[in-house]
Amino acid sequence: MRLELSDVDATEALANALARTQPTPAIVYLHGDLGAGKSTLARAWLRALGVTGAIRSPTYTLVEHYPLHGAARALHLDLYRIAGAGELEFLALDDAGADLWLVEWPERGVGALPRADLQVDLAVRGAGRDAVLSPGSPAGTEWLAGLSKIVACEPLLTPADRNSVQLPDP
Repeated sequence: MRLELSDVDATEALANALARTQPTPAIVYLHGDLGAGKSTLARAWLRALGVTGAIRSPTYTLVEHYPLHGAARALHLDLYRIAGAGELEFLALDDAGADLWLVEWPERGVGALPRADLQVDLAVRGAGRDAVLSPGSPAGTEWLAGLSKIVACEPLLTPADRNSVQLPDP
């Protein structure tokens, strides 16, 4: 699935749609250069899931834990500063039991991370962003199918902002 995100509002609308349709558990790899919008998407996603208060970037801490509804938990990882996958063992991620993993710079943790259900590739395009969503598992394939149906049946954004996201023709 390819999307053109014209501004931050469109990125937040995508995060909201992903949060509404995500399976549990869900592992998401966020790819893109510095400034591509990975943290913006992750922050908006966590807000859509009900996280209140500060949502800190895990650039220096490598991982931030967020409580969700009930006993559900989310992890937001930023692996930009690690030298190799071996450094992940110090984060005790095997015992995390999170319902959602949002992983920035996953290529730095290859071999130590669980397989992604969804991969989101973000790239700067003028003042906006391009987003390509690809499944990484059967759950990810179902997730994208469900997201496509929702997008086809109801507006992704409020009517005033509808032009912020351009969806591909079916």
